[in-house]
Amino acid sequence: MRTEKDCIGERELPDEALYGIHSQRAVENFPISSERLHPLLVESLVEIKKAAAMANQQAGTLDRDKRDAIVKACDAVLAGNYRDAFIVPAIQGSAGTSANMNVNEVIAHLAQKLTPAVFVHPNDDVNESQSTNDTFPTAGKMAMLKLLPDLLVAVGQLTQTLLEKANEFEDLIKVGRTQLQDAVPTTFGHSFHAYYSLFKRDLERLRTAGEDLHSVNMGGTAIGTGVNTTSTYQHRIVPELNDLTGLHLEVAADLIDATQNCDSYVAFSGALKGLAVDLSKVCHDLRLLSSGPQAGFNELRLPRQQAGSSIMPGKVNPVIPEVVNQVAFEVIGKDVTVTMAAEAGQLELNAFEPIMFRDILANETHLTNAIMTLINNCLKGIEVNAESAAERVEQSAITATILAPYLGYMQTTALVKEALADHRSVKELLREKHLLSDHQIETLFSPASLLHEPVTVANH
Repeated sequence: MRTEKDCIGERELPDEALYGIHSQRAVENFPISSERLHPLLVESLVEIKKAAAMANQQAGTLDRDKRDAIVKACDAVLAGNYRDAFIVPAIQGSAGTSANMNVNEVIAHLAQKLTPAVFVHPNDDVNESQSTNDTFPTAGKMAMLKLLPDLLVAVGQLTQTLLEKANEFEDLIKVGRTQLQDAVPTTFGHSFHAYYSLFKRDLERLRTAGEDLHSVNMGGTAIGTGVNTTSTYQHRIVPELNDLTGLHLEVAADLIDATQNCDSYVAFSGALKGLAVDLSKVCHDLRLLSSGPQAGFNELRLPRQQAGSSIMPGKVNPVIPEVVNQVAFEVIGKDVTVTMAAEAGQLELNAFEPIMFRDILANETHLTNAIMTLINNCLKGIEVNAESAAERVEQSAITATILAPYLGYMQTTALVKEALADHRSVKELLREKHLLSDHQIETLFSPASLLHEPVTVANH
């Protein structure tokens, strides 16, 4: 065992442990869950440490041997090694200080392990010219940006799949519904094209919200004033980081603003929430339209993925839309957490970035995975029960809406009421009462007329 000291006192640690006293205290102080820092958050912090060592050496404040030792240690971690040394919980107090110090301690101890002749201190050397208050938010944004491309690809594939289905179902007519009541006819092609348009907007909102994540407060240190840095470091740190990551980060125009305000996280989380809301709405539609098969809508057939009951033989549930609904509920809830955490920031710093980063990163991953399972395990295999849907249009009294310009609202209303009461079609009543000619009836009740496409109806 070895003994380490901090401003609180002493703590014994295993000799082989790469983490230090600050990391150990975090584990003891925040026993909230077993969830540790997101791997991309750790990776991004390590990349910052590597870039900072290079910038500090260029500034003449870190000697070349220490720089090389820190870089060697960072490279070892970035290669995928020593990940079990990052022990601090994802949910933690002190605005991410525990996360930053866990990385500082691991890199310092690993540097000495790999380069025994060089002494590297976690604060003085690894954390030189930095503060948790600029490294942690920068690492959070970097992690979000790293996850964003996969999400954008997933949403792009979603829109493409929906457009293909819209074309496939272009001519398949159905009853349109408002407030779950029969309205006027439409097509499944129209419905799926509307879904396509919806997610195209989500794609653009995500891209727009993601742009703000490129602006970072690196070089601002504690509150954005840049205390304990050099001008060379401030000019070199972000370019060095971009060379390592290719993320095209930019130094925020106002470092004090960028250190204390979290509106960019709220905007990005809001775009994720908007996507979740839209996914959930569409999945509700899929479940409704596929309900049954005997006692429900039964207008869509979803791919049969697994048995739906332990007691009812043959029952199959819409499990893919159901799981996407649940992911959407989770994302919406986490967005509330991000909103409240951003609102609770005080004066020169927001202390609640750990929970924001944990929830936003989880939302990006879960939405990406949910969208891909919706595409591959549901949307691609959806079929329309075209015969049943068309028959419902034929039998629906609400199709009489097209008669109002010819018979008037009151007479059309009387026809609809009679048709519903006698369980007869409006077309039957029109013929029986000789209100329109057979040619007029067939023209008015043709798919083109019902879908408001141009038709010519002679006066009767």
